[in-house]
Amino acid sequence: MLILDQNQTSHCLEWSALIGALDAMFQGDCVMPVRHHHTVDVPGETDATLLLMPAWQPGHYIGVKLVSVFPDNHLRSLPAIHGSYLLSSGRTGELLAVIDGGELTARRTAAASALAARHLAREDASRLLVVGTGRLSVNLIEAHSRVRPIRAVSVWGRDRNKAKRAADEARALGFAVEVAADLESAARQADIISCATLSRAPLIRGEWLKPGSHLDLIGAFTKDMRESDDEAVRRARVFVDTRAGAFAEAGDILQAIASGAIAKDHVQGELAELVKGHGGRRSAEDITLFKSVGAALEDLAGAILAYETASQDSAAS
Repeated sequence: MLILDQNQTSHCLEWSALIGALDAMFQGDCVMPVRHHHTVDVPGETDATLLLMPAWQPGHYIGVKLVSVFPDNHLRSLPAIHGSYLLSSGRTGELLAVIDGGELTARRTAAASALAARHLAREDASRLLVVGTGRLSVNLIEAHSRVRPIRAVSVWGRDRNKAKRAADEARALGFAVEVAADLESAARQADIISCATLSRAPLIRGEWLKPGSHLDLIGAFTKDMRESDDEAVRRARVFVDTRAGAFAEAGDILQAIASGAIAKDHVQGELAELVKGHGGRRSAEDITLFKSVGAALEDLAGAILAYETASQDSAAS
């Protein structure tokens, strides 16, 4: 059995390979029950969330991710998300690997956004705005840069010092990054806006979105959270990672439906349909929106890639 820590997991999930693995998994044969989602009381603090996400390929692999999300962990200088992934044989049930769930989640989430952007963002999209300063911020820069010619990046966060640290980390990887002082101004200029926050109130306003822009919403993952307002959702051609997940948990979609801004059929398709050739962007002027709440098949795809890559590395050494 392999045990892959954060660094080993990162090493085994190279961006282009991971994006390709997700593409193949969305087109393939994967059984994916709706994830289990439980609220956990934390006395004196914001409620935590426990997520259990199973998926399997019949006869090949079976896996489950266990994740905890503690929003107030920033008060202790700890990550909000902790988790582990258990990968087993789909033929015998034998446990094959325990993989760092936080790193797997962060990388597959960014890779899924990049996969969606490959179909939804303009091919000449070069200006990226990342909203949020957590673990995903630099991952999003790296992933989107694999599918679009990103030349200028802005990072915005409520805490300017955290935004500066994220920008410095991305600069160390060779990206041209600045800290955005004003969110509206940065959003109006961006070709791709990628939001990775735990916000419960809209951050991005629809009136800010320029023609041809692509809005990527991946942070808010419950019906009480949202990163965009009704106008942003109404103006855009909307796609989701899965309809089942979005209509159960995506606050950006559910709150816009509840207000009457959109109907359920405003959602044009899901990621599996995009990768199979469903029309995403129709014109250079389209505003597109991708809403992700996370899908267990994404974790399974990443876990298989990590396990097989680590096994090959071990055999070669």
